[in-house]
Amino acid sequence: MAPRTSNNLKDELAKKAETTAGENKLKKSMSIADLIKAMLPEIKKALPEVITPERFTRMALSALNTTPKLQECTQMSFLAALMNAAQLGLEPNTPLGQAYLIPFNNKGTMECQFQIGYKGLIDLGYRNPQMQIISAHTVYENDEFEYELGLNPKLEHRPVLHDRGDIRLFYGFFKLVNGGFGFEVMSKEAVDAYAKEYSKSFDASFSPWKTNYEAMAKKTVIKQALKYAPVKADFRRALSTDGTVKNEISEDMSEIHNEDIFDAEYTEQSA
Repeated sequence: MAPRTSNNLKDELAKKAETTAGENKLKKSMSIADLIKAMLPEIKKALPEVITPERFTRMALSALNTTPKLQECTQMSFLAALMNAAQLGLEPNTPLGQAYLIPFNNKGTMECQFQIGYKGLIDLGYRNPQMQIISAHTVYENDEFEYELGLNPKLEHRPVLHDRGDIRLFYGFFKLVNGGFGFEVMSKEAVDAYAKEYSKSFDASFSPWKTNYEAMAKKTVIKQALKYAPVKADFRRALSTDGTVKNEISEDMSEIHNEDIFDAEYTEQSA
């Protein structure tokens, strides 16, 4: 079946609205904000119980206000990114740092990319009943830090209280209820190299890598550490949506094809 375009989706919604008593008729000229309000029933179906449709809609409209460039994104890419957040139960573009909707110019077309945040990744990890602890920390130059790999892995970090110096490295770890554990250590240089390779928005001023660098670095090391954890298929599907751009909406967004990104230029926000 061919992918639905933005116009096709709005046509379908318009027909539905025309045949449903009491609903407002949708118009093709609707802004993204108006389309979100009109799609409340569809959004409600995708939301977990912990987030009400009204609350999620307010967060979506807030994202449009705090990041005006999202208004210029294609409606389908914005709605798809929004639906990704909804299905994962993560709040986008809020101080909680659970998820981000990021606008960028993809070969002349403004599109919206979905990114999982540091706290969003931890939230997803704790949904596994086998997890006891998931955490990450920053190590500074003057901290005491030791780690060893091999048959008897070791990880010790003693932060100093004052004059910690510059950032030296990051580490993330998990511990299971049965006592099993794993960790990953990365230097700041390694984290930056990873971010530049895998995050298309790394150099944008409004990117979470610029506005919340330590949180994104911690997300990176946790993501690497969890590769050694017995995670469920749902968690792996959630991770597969991180950093994606999609132009369809489905009851399972992880099944939707990720759009290719060519010569992406992230548009800077004016101060």
